[in-house]
Amino acid sequence: MIVNKANLDEIFKNLKLAFNKAFTATKTVWPKIAMKVQSTGAENNYKWLSKFPKMRKWVGNKHIKSLEAFEYTIKNDDFEVTIEVDRNDVEDGQIGGLAIEAAGAGESAKNLPEEIIEELVNRSFDSKCYDGQFFLDTDHEVNGASVSNKGTSKLDASTAATAAASYGAARTAMREFKDDEGRSLRVNPNVLLVPPALEDTANVLMTSDKLPDGSINIYKGTAEVVVMPGLTSDTAWFLLDTSKTVLPYILQERKAPVLVSQTSMDNESVFNSRKFLFGAEARMSGGYAFWQLAYGSDGTT
Repeated sequence: MIVNKANLDEIFKNLKLAFNKAFTATKTVWPKIAMKVQSTGAENNYKWLSKFPKMRKWVGNKHIKSLEAFEYTIKNDDFEVTIEVDRNDVEDGQIGGLAIEAAGAGESAKNLPEEIIEELVNRSFDSKCYDGQFFLDTDHEVNGASVSNKGTSKLDASTAATAAASYGAARTAMREFKDDEGRSLRVNPNVLLVPPALEDTANVLMTSDKLPDGSINIYKGTAEVVVMPGLTSDTAWFLLDTSKTVLPYILQERKAPVLVSQTSMDNESVFNSRKFLFGAEARMSGGYAFWQLAYGSDGTT
């Protein structure tokens, strides 16, 4: 094949088609538990998380809630995936495998937000949120008192009653969360997030009329089971409220994955090493929203 602009444009047009097809076909679950926030700079400040919004009766002057002195900033990171195309392969017509590589790059680009959110979930017990506490912690301060959204109970399939009790305790704890004026936040836990190891247990708990021990399953249908393959603990599980405008996790997007290429014969990589380049670039990051929308257990007891 003659290496010229027209032929190179056609090659990369086909690679783009393979990339986009795989990108579109790749399924992710992160939108079920995280909200996408568009970023317009190097970072975003989330001071507004210091106040869980709630209406109150208007008596006299308006009650102005100022933002607390919390500094919760999420900085954007750069990501890339690149494919090299040797000029000799173009000349020799040996480019049949490039479409497969392009498809793999498309899958990787689509899974990037999923991996960001999975990492946030994995680090929920030891990463801080807006109030300076770990996102899942035992001592979030609310009106001078400590409130916990962290447990240790197992979601144990071998003991149905224990699994139901663990889930029920988490659900009750979340529904009892209050604001700094003592009013219910009306948290409605509706997603049971688990690793693959707990998928069967979670499905039994959410779909069966009776538990394996024969007792009535009062929790049937109270939450949707969401399985994330990238969760690293086989015992940790999470109960989330995704029914509100704000979701528990934040996917901050500065630049969605965009296709880029170096195909000019004048490029340094082509001149020095015969390499044309094709790939995708993105800028994004992730963080935690209201801790009140999540409860997590590490499953250690």
